[in-house]
Amino acid sequence: MFGCGNRLLQAVAIGYGRLPMNILVGAMTVAAGLLIGLLPRRAGSLPLYARQTGQPCATCHTAFLELTPFGRRFKLGGYTLGGGDWEGPPFAVMLQPTFTNTQAPQPGGAAPGFGVNNNLVMQQMSLFTGGRITDNLGAFIQGTYDGVAHRFGWDNTDIRFAAPIDLGEHKLLWGVSANNNPTVQDVWNTMPAWSFPYISSRLAPMPTARPFIDQVYAQQVVGLSGYGFLDDTFYFELGGYRPLSTNSQLVLGVDTTAQSPISGIAPYWRVAVEPSFGDHSWEVGTFGLASNVVPLRVSGAGTDSFTDIGIDTQYQYLGDPHSVTVRAAWIHENHNTSASQALGLADNSNDKLRSLNVSASYIYDHTWSLTAGRISIGGTVDATLYGTFTGSPNSAGWIFDAAYLPFSHGGPSFWPWLNFRIGLQYTRWTKFDGATRNIDGMGRNASDNNTFFAYIWTMF
Repeated sequence: MFGCGNRLLQAVAIGYGRLPMNILVGAMTVAAGLLIGLLPRRAGSLPLYARQTGQPCATCHTAFLELTPFGRRFKLGGYTLGGGDWEGPPFAVMLQPTFTNTQAPQPGGAAPGFGVNNNLVMQQMSLFTGGRITDNLGAFIQGTYDGVAHRFGWDNTDIRFAAPIDLGEHKLLWGVSANNNPTVQDVWNTMPAWSFPYISSRLAPMPTARPFIDQVYAQQVVGLSGYGFLDDTFYFELGGYRPLSTNSQLVLGVDTTAQSPISGIAPYWRVAVEPSFGDHSWEVGTFGLASNVVPLRVSGAGTDSFTDIGIDTQYQYLGDPHSVTVRAAWIHENHNTSASQALGLADNSNDKLRSLNVSASYIYDHTWSLTAGRISIGGTVDATLYGTFTGSPNSAGWIFDAAYLPFSHGGPSFWPWLNFRIGLQYTRWTKFDGATRNIDGMGRNASDNNTFFAYIWTMF
């Protein structure tokens, strides 16, 4: 089996040996994911990890995706903790059938091929592999079929090496993460990759503006970062991201339309402290991403630059049967748009953007989940850059989510690793793309985008 894996990697290397390094990196990542899935080892919330550890989903999650302290340390440790007796293949499957209703129909349809309202769709289907590879090496690898865009491609990927070190009276867990989405490697549910709402409709209107660190580069880049967790309290991380070429992204199933790729390497940093007090934990931290970008891949005018700096905090109480989590993250983006201005893509030479995401969850017995959140975006008026009727990026709204998770303590006897999150979500917009009324010049109001969203989130 190992020989087969080596031949696979050799074939990829030979086949792409004369192509640009970005294409080779993308191909090698796909090959690594396939090889991880074929390695002869015990497999391990993903049900994949539940099988590996022998633990129910409730050990790592208050209600997936939200992590417990145990779940955070499992991830920081490289997904390597064992304890289960599963010897089957290391794979898991996720399905997300959804229903979306907006307060007013969307002229022209919610998306190509969909109606103006009341749309049912299998929004997402994902296949996962990963878990423990060696004592110190593990992975989270996801491939996804997007039922709205009708496209399959690689999704969030995080491959880690981690090891503990004794430093006298102190203990350091250190590691290295190779991933494809800034913030996907983070372990708190305040960061854009894992923040509330954990699922949202792909067929509902969304504000035009968002900071670059908020999923703009997801699956478009490859990154490497080193991190340390000292005395189970102090966390620090430093790394960088570089873009994948257009050809690499197309091979990996990424939509490259209207991208403004990173020029060179974009540094990423993260610092946090999380003291624990019995059933209580409290995290406070900061994070950031800085980069030069080529606006819409047009290089004649040079590059824009941006710096995103965020602060975040998360309080968590884990009792029995009650759990409470409160999260907040604020991001400030300074965006030098001089290149975009020269190309006629922006009105200003410098724009600022700010975002706020605050939410609180109450979870009973890891089974019933109630969450309320506030989201807002604000910044400099720039009609050409944002393309909104008002020229403003300002939006604000409330999100309410109620969910039932029947199998957090263990699934049915015929498949103990089955898990469901059955949820109803309502989003109320008080401002959208800079206005409350007539947001598009054609009489549509912010409240017309209010959305009722029903979902069944299945993992097995």
